[in-house]
Amino acid sequence: MWPRFRTLIGMSHFVSHLEGAIDGTVIPFGSLANLHNGRPIWVRYHLDRIRAAVTPADIAKRPPSLWRYRELLPLPGDVEPTTLGEGMTPLLHCPRLGKQLGLSNLFVKDESQLPTGSFKSRGMTAAVSMAKWLGVKRVALPTAGNAGGAAAAYAARAGLECFVFMPHDTPIVNQFEVNLYGAKAFRVNGLINDCGKIVKDGTERMGWFDLSTLKEPYRIEGKKTMGLELAEQMDWKLPGTIFYPTGGGTGLIGMWKAFHELNELGWLVNKAEGGGRKAEHENKVGSSSAFRLPPSALPRLISCQAEGCAPIATAFAKGERFAELFPNAKTVASGLRVPVAVGDFMILDAIRASGGKAATGSEAKIGDWMKRASSAEGISICPETAVCFDVLEQMIAAGEIKSDERVVVFNTGAAPKYLEALPADLPSIDKDRVDWDKISA
Repeated sequence: MWPRFRTLIGMSHFVSHLEGAIDGTVIPFGSLANLHNGRPIWVRYHLDRIRAAVTPADIAKRPPSLWRYRELLPLPGDVEPTTLGEGMTPLLHCPRLGKQLGLSNLFVKDESQLPTGSFKSRGMTAAVSMAKWLGVKRVALPTAGNAGGAAAAYAARAGLECFVFMPHDTPIVNQFEVNLYGAKAFRVNGLINDCGKIVKDGTERMGWFDLSTLKEPYRIEGKKTMGLELAEQMDWKLPGTIFYPTGGGTGLIGMWKAFHELNELGWLVNKAEGGGRKAEHENKVGSSSAFRLPPSALPRLISCQAEGCAPIATAFAKGERFAELFPNAKTVASGLRVPVAVGDFMILDAIRASGGKAATGSEAKIGDWMKRASSAEGISICPETAVCFDVLEQMIAAGEIKSDERVVVFNTGAAPKYLEALPADLPSIDKDRVDWDKISA
């Protein structure tokens, strides 16, 4: 049985309410919710009560699990979560790759070690746990990669029926795992937004709950634990800059939310390196209510997209708060092939408030960066993260990253899930006539 986290004041959860991200409308907590006015919904907490109920020292004594941050998650403390044992992912110092790039403090947060091989485990353990608690029996979602497998796995764990719709050229491993976990999966002759339309159109007829990215409030709460873990692993002092591969953007938004919650709780003991950057969002693009704390305590967020699908980077370059549909989206980094994101303004607000930027990496260099980074450090680098390294190298060349700055790159998935991205063409040898010169060449 999962350990109960009942608090000193007798509450089973600390959620105060839900909130429309586009206009701040208060929505009661405790019933099913998807979008508000066509846009995502925040989960808000009684942070003052959390501050009185738990401390970082208390959390440090708990098992190294995503659910150690129970007070900052929406599932009531007396409800057992749907879990596959998702532990804290390692924060790995990368001295050899850092030396190649001219950085002394380069780190990779390796999400590939989660139960379903990607960061999607975080969002799905929270979303499926909440869906089950709220009485859902059937879920559905579109996927371009890892989300489908994670949803299928956690739905199976929870005993829920799961429907998954994916573009016909979704990586074969992702197709395999969705089928393996027993979901009802379908390939669609379109992109992820086309798959999303099928889910939306079928909601009433099929009676399923939509688990799409940012179309329910709780995947973001699971994803924000990346930020909570990062802060704890760095002794509650955040890095100077974070590079994050951005498709739907839930992880980036979730971390930004986590950093603000930690700041309000008073758990961040020092300012991040490179603080004092001017926040642009209040002057240029308006402000979401989530992003009003001083940016000096927080890291720069670098949103990384592939050239073949870059709606956020395009909107950022134009100074826009909302992104347009990216035409003819195509990239081998399947998790980044999201031509339109329902949380576009949330992503762009966070980037600008942090003093960061949205940038693109070269499609042609994805395979090279996967091999270069993986061979330098032994970390299973996925194509989405390869894009981050290309953006990082560009920023170093432009003088935008200091050599001693603490830089964290998020590796959001495991390379073996992307067989199409890095085909192996290994040389052959004759077992009876070994050519040692060929081997040593």
